Amino acid sequence: MVGDIAGNVEKIIASAKQAQAQGASLLLTPELALCGYPPEDLLLRADFLQACDAALQQLSASISGITLVVGHAQQVGAACYNAASVLQDGKILASYHKHALPNHSVFDEKRYFKAGDQALVFEHQGRQLGVLICADVWEPQPALLAKAAGAEILLVLNASPFHMQKQATRLAILRERVAETQLPIIYANMVGGQDELVFDGGSFVLDAAGNLTQQLPAFETALTAVQFAGLQPVASSITPQLTLEASVYQALKLGLADYVHKNGFPGVVLGLSGGVDSALTLAIAVDALGANNVHAVLMASEFTASMSVDDALAMVHSLGVKYSVMPIHSLFASFRQALATEFAGLPVDTTEENLQARIRGMLLMALSNKFGSIVVTTGNKSEMAVGYCTLYGDMAGGFALLKDVPKTLVYQLCAYRNGLSEVIPQRIINRAPSAELRADQTDQDSLPPYAVLDAIVEAYVENDLGRADIVAMGYKLADVNRVVSLIDRNEYKRRQAPVGVRISHKGFGKDRRYPITVKLDF
Repeated sequence: MVGDIAGNVEKIIASAKQAQAQGASLLLTPELALCGYPPEDLLLRADFLQACDAALQQLSASISGITLVVGHAQQVGAACYNAASVLQDGKILASYHKHALPNHSVFDEKRYFKAGDQALVFEHQGRQLGVLICADVWEPQPALLAKAAGAEILLVLNASPFHMQKQATRLAILRERVAETQLPIIYANMVGGQDELVFDGGSFVLDAAGNLTQQLPAFETALTAVQFAGLQPVASSITPQLTLEASVYQALKLGLADYVHKNGFPGVVLGLSGGVDSALTLAIAVDALGANNVHAVLMASEFTASMSVDDALAMVHSLGVKYSVMPIHSLFASFRQALATEFAGLPVDTTEENLQARIRGMLLMALSNKFGSIVVTTGNKSEMAVGYCTLYGDMAGGFALLKDVPKTLVYQLCAYRNGLSEVIPQRIINRAPSAELRADQTDQDSLPPYAVLDAIVEAYVENDLGRADIVAMGYKLADVNRVVSLIDRNEYKRRQAPVGVRISHKGFGKDRRYPITVKLDF
């Protein structure tokens, strides 16, 4: 938990006792375990760094009979370091300062830390153990430096955030380090949700030949012993890799659960429309928090199809969640009447569509204010990209669960969840998607097919390709121009969107920082 230094110390002490009970002689924690990751601008506060130092002293005094390698922030003079210290029998034996400070995508470490340049190798039971921190193993030099200093085994503390296919990338990178050093590696990774980031755990061990000898479950807190025969790790249990859909689903579930629990919300409230996005959101919320902590609200308008209401009701009954039926017909009529003079002689357009979304947003926020539950919005990445969402309407809320999930992946996740047990009515999945804000409306009235839209969004947003490059991939110039223009034009909306779980290598959040006021004519 970021900032909960006292609570983190308690967890580490408890883990040390548990490790000792299992016969372990050394405990390896994740990166910045003492203060949580990423602490962001807390690192600019002197009192925070002083609290980290005091906690390290307390931890050192509390640990005996086992060596502890703990990650923490450390101030030395005017410099702050991303550090790992070796604690043994009431003493701090040595400290290591992270060499490679990532400053891309979600990382901003050069804002806070000074880079170290020294290896740390210490003796433990006749073996020489080298210490590295996270990004240090994404390039050759730090590991080679540790080997040159005498390391026989590498211990790596990590706070490596999840995105799709990340574990396969980690294993490939670490195998490169093994090939260069011929040293076994123990890789301990943080687990848990922190704002938009999810840390997926999945800690693992590679032997000196690069073989995977042990791997812990993803998205679960775990503590296990690693046995060595001489300098080689003994083969143990290897938790299988999750499928893409399973890993994304677990990331969304963990991200939501930790955001709700760590911030002290009693539960969540969401609008259930009978559409696929809100259906998936409801399923994840129930799996993450339990049915008793989820409140679904059905807010039909004159444009809502009866099958939408029927499917929404079928889903809430199947999952056993609390639900409310709050039709908005009369409220919508009241708003139109209040605006009748101002709008006299003007045609009905998206203004009236947005009014419906904003009425729903007001009702959900009122329930949130009264009962304390956080509103979880249901919009996906495809909609967020092109602005197919309403400020202070369906964007109103405290957490945007599907913010980084494109529409095509929404359908894949629905199929995955129904493969576990069928909770999303098949008709919701089969129907053409619609906002149901006007008669006979479908999403494709104003957007390209989602397979095309998502591919263009991925190319432009995640891979930073230009219009000409995307057209060269085989997409129609008209579609590319329209989608790219919509993405550029709707940055102002995304700046006002709630935080949501990041599952791609570039989401709308820490990853992508575009100006709102800009003219892109190339």
